[in-house]
Amino acid sequence: MSVEIEFPVEVVLHGVPVSLQASAQSRERWKERIRTAARAKLPEGWFAAEAPIKVTIYYFPDAPMQGDIDNIVKPILDSLSRFVYVDDVQVERVWVQKFEPGRLFTFRGPSPHLAAAIDTEGPRVYLHVDLSHVGEVP
Repeated sequence: MSVEIEFPVEVVLHGVPVSLQASAQSRERWKERIRTAARAKLPEGWFAAEAPIKVTIYYFPDAPMQGDIDNIVKPILDSLSRFVYVDDVQVERVWVQKFEPGRLFTFRGPSPHLAAAIDTEGPRVYLHVDLSHVGEVP
């Protein structure tokens, strides 16, 4: 029996995200960590969505970030492709932001998963995958 995914899918991963420039082996281990964490949020017998998708990636490093923020995006999107959504051509929008220590930020009405990510110590990545709606602009 196949079951549609109930969106949004939210995941918090502890640790430093792997860059696009990392070794192929490191990238594969990182992608499998993401899939394992997402799998725990998906219903039994799910099938990948075919609808347009939007992805939010928040990185909370425990020190100023080494490297460029854009280099963490592709491995994350690749890990979700053919798993949460059929193909990354469906991704219409990616919002990525880092929140380095010592910089003030405010979230209005964070979800419980995001609130947990904010309140957790150590480097972590918060992922939010949702359906993208026609004409929707943040």
